[in-house]
Amino acid sequence: MILQPFFMEAKITIRQGNTTDLTRVLELIKELALYEKAPHEVINTVELMERDGFGPNPIYGLFVAENESGVVGISIHYWRYSTWKGKRLYLEDIVVTEKERGKGIGKLLFDRTMRHALDEDCSGMMWQVLDWNEPAINFYKKYYKAKLDGEWINCSLERHQIEELLSTK
Repeated sequence: MILQPFFMEAKITIRQGNTTDLTRVLELIKELALYEKAPHEVINTVELMERDGFGPNPIYGLFVAENESGVVGISIHYWRYSTWKGKRLYLEDIVVTEKERGKGIGKLLFDRTMRHALDEDCSGMMWQVLDWNEPAINFYKKYYKAKLDGEWINCSLERHQIEELLSTK
């Protein structure tokens, strides 16, 4: 699918990602982690991403935005199940390399991800945004029907914490 908003100079192709994209995908993930001041948090590898996204039981999906320079953006998503609403698409991340931001690539990726949610008969789509990430918040506010809910508290346990907690019982 080749898309081009009126303000873009170069053609952008939005397509399903594949294993040959994963090295670049991981670079973009690390770029995002650096922007979010957490580069030390990235423990993912190309090998894990290949297993988890392209093995016998894929647990995530991937769209890439590509121009003549190569992959310049990604959308990573997976299924979530809501006890209240059923099947939902969870958008884990949209990342556009810094040099290409502000050119409509994020919108193309977001729109393609929304289309995927409809194509897969989801009841909706969900994502998170850091409360200090004003550019991302402003991006999502452009989707005037999107609900940005500050009510929920995010919770998580890392593998080593789970192991520690379970070993003490």
